[in-house]
Amino acid sequence: MINFVLYFTINTCCVKQFDVPIIYRSPIISAIKQYRKELDKLKKDFTPTLLDFGVLKIYLARHFGFCYGVENAIDIAFKTIESNPDKRIFLLSEMIHNPHVNEDLLHRGVQFLMNTQGNTLFPFELLTKEDIVIIPAFGTTLQIEEKLHKIGLQTERYNTTCPFVEKVWNRSEAIAKKGYTVIIHGKPKHEETRATFSHASANAPTVIIHDMQEAQLLAQFIRKEKPIADFYTLFKGKHSTAFDVEKDLQYIGVVNQTTQLASETQSIAEFLKKTIISYYGLTNENVGERFADTRDTLCYATNDNQASVKAMLEVPADLAIVIGGYNSSNSTHLVELCEKKLKTYFISSEEKMISKNEILYFNIHTIKEELATTFLPIKKPLTILITSGASCPDVLVENVIKKILQYFDQNLQLEDALTEIIKS
Repeated sequence: MINFVLYFTINTCCVKQFDVPIIYRSPIISAIKQYRKELDKLKKDFTPTLLDFGVLKIYLARHFGFCYGVENAIDIAFKTIESNPDKRIFLLSEMIHNPHVNEDLLHRGVQFLMNTQGNTLFPFELLTKEDIVIIPAFGTTLQIEEKLHKIGLQTERYNTTCPFVEKVWNRSEAIAKKGYTVIIHGKPKHEETRATFSHASANAPTVIIHDMQEAQLLAQFIRKEKPIADFYTLFKGKHSTAFDVEKDLQYIGVVNQTTQLASETQSIAEFLKKTIISYYGLTNENVGERFADTRDTLCYATNDNQASVKAMLEVPADLAIVIGGYNSSNSTHLVELCEKKLKTYFISSEEKMISKNEILYFNIHTIKEELATTFLPIKKPLTILITSGASCPDVLVENVIKKILQYFDQNLQLEDALTEIIKS
């Protein structure tokens, strides 16, 4: 049998490595990812990886799990804890949207200052300049940064904001300097959207739209089809101070919350672009006079994970499993994609699989866990599609697969299927 740990170590020597705790790693999953990477260095092949157990076939998405930004955040957070044993360490809010990672940090003595909705859990007034406050991967608002700086805290040293989130901020600032209003496609209450709104609105008029329906609503104001006063009611809490509907919707650019569906952001941008072209009598060649090109703000990991799910769904299957935190936006979108094609179970860990028949899964529509009593169909071979969110540790994916294997009588071993993958 191949030494998967050795295989992984040798073949990743030239890639930037993060010091992510071993408890989150899976040498087996890492071996699969590295093997696929070696075969597809240009990342053009999004077909899933088949784990063939005969009576059971599992297809793993080409790309899933920790992204660059998440690994960077975890690396900084755990190094900060290890190097500052005598200091109070706080997280501004959840490091990432994964309960296992956040629970580990809490067990190591880290305290949260706020919850994911921005409500205070620990009074800022009790912080001192001797404390450490870690900024999560989603980033934070300029107002909170200023509050921390006034206390004397140096947040720059412990800032884990994802580089791709910062890229959105930089792009927003760039188009703002050219006179464009910033349209953010995102969830208004999400930490990342709140942070992006803060940075964007400091430089330009800004408005948040949640989906295509709100984009279509905004287009009515662009075309001056609705009374101006209606805007302030319909987009209450979603626009910058002193937003001038008549003036500020003449020149626009669309950026996004990086964990949104990339295809939806592109569709919204294209729709608003066509609205501008039609209303102002422009062409594709000169639309840049009023519509900024912001396609480069889409996150590569979000794109890859979603493209991988779409390719995986081309395989005839009986069900899909998505693993991730229930408040993880990117995981939820993977569930949405899977649900369009087949029965999908969204779980946070293997513990949610109670038996071969029962599974406790999260329903993204009712926003609660529900018990399904017809989990695994009686069928041979049974085909299952599996993926995970960008904040989900690979070890959880391995644990889910091993738990499924326990429901079969053939004493199936995950390592046996991997040996065949490497040989093929």
